[in-house]
Amino acid sequence: MTESKEKLSMHDRVTAVLRGRTPDRMPFIDRMELWYASKLKKGALPDRFKGMSLNDVHRAVGMGRQKFSTPYAFKLHGVEVVATFENEIIERQSEPVWEYFPAARAPKVVPRDKAGTTLIEFITPAGILNMEFAYAESMVHMGGAAPLLTEHLVKSEDDFRTVEYIIERATFVPLFENIFEDEKLLGDNGFAVPFLHRIPFQQLLLEYLGEMKLFTAIYDNPNLIDRLMILLDTQYMEILKQLSGLSNLYVEFPDNLDGMMTNPKLFEKYALPYYQKYADLLHGQGKKVGCHTDGNVKSLLELLTESGLDVCESFSPYPLTECTFEQAWETWRNGPIIWGGIPSPILEERTNEEDFKAYVDRLFQTIGDQPIILGVGDMVLGNNLIERVEYIAERVEKHPLN
Repeated sequence: MTESKEKLSMHDRVTAVLRGRTPDRMPFIDRMELWYASKLKKGALPDRFKGMSLNDVHRAVGMGRQKFSTPYAFKLHGVEVVATFENEIIERQSEPVWEYFPAARAPKVVPRDKAGTTLIEFITPAGILNMEFAYAESMVHMGGAAPLLTEHLVKSEDDFRTVEYIIERATFVPLFENIFEDEKLLGDNGFAVPFLHRIPFQQLLLEYLGEMKLFTAIYDNPNLIDRLMILLDTQYMEILKQLSGLSNLYVEFPDNLDGMMTNPKLFEKYALPYYQKYADLLHGQGKKVGCHTDGNVKSLLELLTESGLDVCESFSPYPLTECTFEQAWETWRNGPIIWGGIPSPILEERTNEEDFKAYVDRLFQTIGDQPIILGVGDMVLGNNLIERVEYIAERVEKHPLN
């Protein structure tokens, strides 16, 4: 293929790779929300970007804009939610429509413009559950980073029954219009990604119990864990069936996979068969399926080739994790497709210019003209040098695909 190949938009480049076709150039697309918000917060937005929207900055830099979108929620019947920030009630809802119950993405009720602790209570006839989020001053200055979940939902055996009460009564609420609005906002330089729930095990690990409590419960109370896994799996299958009405080519699990926590043994039992089953269902709807894999996946590389996943998104190689780009590239030659590959630390000032350019050189030599969606793992951060993002964008345009 030559320079005369039709020039595609960033959206169409991503679509081409997902469909197994070769675009004119690699798509280079990711998120810059934190970089943009932190610069605005500090009054440090470069002069050439002042007055520009985030979309405008993406175009000026040469990187497409990826945006996670919420395709559905659940109405929590028989539940009252009370949110308290620093001992002051800030929200009270009866039978709320709740996105990502309980907390795949930090709830909207958590304030992000000031430091402090937010307690969220789910009050039901079967008991009360609560979870707590912390927001530090440094996070405020970052311009809206996700709050830290410091207290998980399940703390006792009774809490399992309360969770079951909520899930059994929750009803699906489609929010497909969110996707359409985001696509309109992004235009041809962006790509909206419908973000689903985490798979059941990742929900237990990261939202319901936390690492140590889950690992302990697997051995001490396996029946409780198995019962909740079955309930969450049943709910997930219903979610995926409802997505048949969503026309998007691509959807994603926000699982934050890391082989140190979801180790290969746990992955084989609690993740692999679920990915395979869910991917089969979604493939039957004509959709491609990805997973947010921003952790150290070195020990999971081989298993991920069996998962049915089409994409490992936000892949974050060395020096951000132990897994090198070359290790993943070699293992995933027949899939999944990498979305990512540029570790955010090489965009920082502490990485000298020579090392940064050497990394980019090796990356492009390794990729050649093979399919990849180039991006920054996990995203472009406030301390990243925007000139380096522009440099990569320029290299992409000088690297036609054959």
